[in-house]
Amino acid sequence: MNALLSVSDKTGILDFARGLHGLGIKLISTGGTARLLADNGLPVTEVAEVTGFPEMLDGRVKTLHPKVHGGLLARRDLPEHVAALKQHGIDTIDLLVVNLYPFEATVARPGCTLEDAIENIDIGGPAMVRSAAKNWKDVGVLTDAAQYGPVLEELRSARKLSDKTRFALSVAAFNRISDYDGAISDYLSGIQEDGTRALFGGQSNGRFRKVQDLRYGENPHQQAAFYRDLYPAPGSLVTAKQLQGKELSYNNIADADAAWECVKSFDAPACVIVKHANPCGVAIGKDPLEAYSKAFQTDPTSAFGGIIAFNRPVDAAAAQAVARQFVEVLMAPAFAPEALEVFKAKANVRVLQIALPPGGATDWDNGRNAMDVKRVGSGLLMQTADNREMTAGELKVVTKKQPTPAQLQDLLFAWKVAKYVKSNAIVFCKDGMTIGVGAGQMSRIDSARIASIKAENAKLSMAGTVVASDAFFPFRDGLDVVIDAGATCVVQPGGSMRDAEVIAAADERGIAMVFTGVRHFRH
Repeated sequence: MNALLSVSDKTGILDFARGLHGLGIKLISTGGTARLLADNGLPVTEVAEVTGFPEMLDGRVKTLHPKVHGGLLARRDLPEHVAALKQHGIDTIDLLVVNLYPFEATVARPGCTLEDAIENIDIGGPAMVRSAAKNWKDVGVLTDAAQYGPVLEELRSARKLSDKTRFALSVAAFNRISDYDGAISDYLSGIQEDGTRALFGGQSNGRFRKVQDLRYGENPHQQAAFYRDLYPAPGSLVTAKQLQGKELSYNNIADADAAWECVKSFDAPACVIVKHANPCGVAIGKDPLEAYSKAFQTDPTSAFGGIIAFNRPVDAAAAQAVARQFVEVLMAPAFAPEALEVFKAKANVRVLQIALPPGGATDWDNGRNAMDVKRVGSGLLMQTADNREMTAGELKVVTKKQPTPAQLQDLLFAWKVAKYVKSNAIVFCKDGMTIGVGAGQMSRIDSARIASIKAENAKLSMAGTVVASDAFFPFRDGLDVVIDAGATCVVQPGGSMRDAEVIAAADERGIAMVFTGVRHFRH
């Protein structure tokens, strides 16, 4: 049995090679891998000895030879293939171990040049991997160090790899080649004439791994599955560990993502309750219990069967409060043992533990998508994600009346919540909690009226509230509605042709209003 080892990343290769040698498997290798094995006392045959041809062109050509690819591609069950090998003095290669030049890591480095990228495009490696993967019935191909242990264990116990194992290794190999070629295509198709990279390249190659099949999609007649990025960001939903509960559904995952993205954007202890992709209650407090209690007050009716997210570990007190309502999914960075005991009695509740981004709420680059993608008929819409945050210093007061310090804090809170509410979005807030949320209406004025109705149904006073609107008020009528409801301060992007009219209306009604210069449509 012959094994060819040619790896860029040497992690684990020495121990794996020792294991192969101990099983009597002949080792063939290239360049630096061969030197590593030889320096550690392992007998190894250089590829150049096999091919009778030296490595050349700075290593660009070393394995592109019939004695390599013939040994990988020959079918052992076809007499004519076996005869051809014998005629040309080619030995079979039964095991191939390859990882590729680090193209993805190279182009991710600041200052990477086109020349750097080109020199890290592997040619011989992918060619060998494809050959071995195609001939999986006779050849095992390893492309990841994580495969070394299980393969070595199977070889030790069975003296060969099963068809099931070889096929799984083949699929993993073709996936790796697809990922590699996709990364190269993404990079090169984005290079512009001046040598810089375009934000949106000439081709987009999505690369995702399936997490699980789902029972169904948004509706029972739809089929669905859940996929993750190739390299998930810390603090993202796909990194969640499910501690208990039923299997997550398609809608659970979509709503959980909306809740998690919103709650992790707060510095203070916060709770977000989501129903049908919209926050129906959001609040901050001195601890998780207070944050939940305030969030629940906003809309107890909609909170029924909702998705609840915390940005602090859940203790027993918060767990006992949450357990009084029907909840589909509960998420937090951690759970006290006493909190988990509370939910053992509610076995169907899906409890997810998700680590926050390493830098917390101010670490905007961690755990957030850089790009948003939306499927349309036979195409994609791609955009940079709406990761824009607002500070008090960026707010522009446009009215005669100035917001108080307390109102400014509520304005920033309301503005943060509005970003996660479907457009048209109107959000009333006071004292770090939502009072009324109007979402997803075709008319902004209708969203304002719905928010008022929600607050009234929840028996919450809207007197002295602040209001966030995700886009500008096109006319004064929407502003009048929120003021009539009790708002005394408004935050909105501005930018309407009638801004002057709306500002004049705010002055006439004696409220403060600030512009952000930023819109937060969410469709």
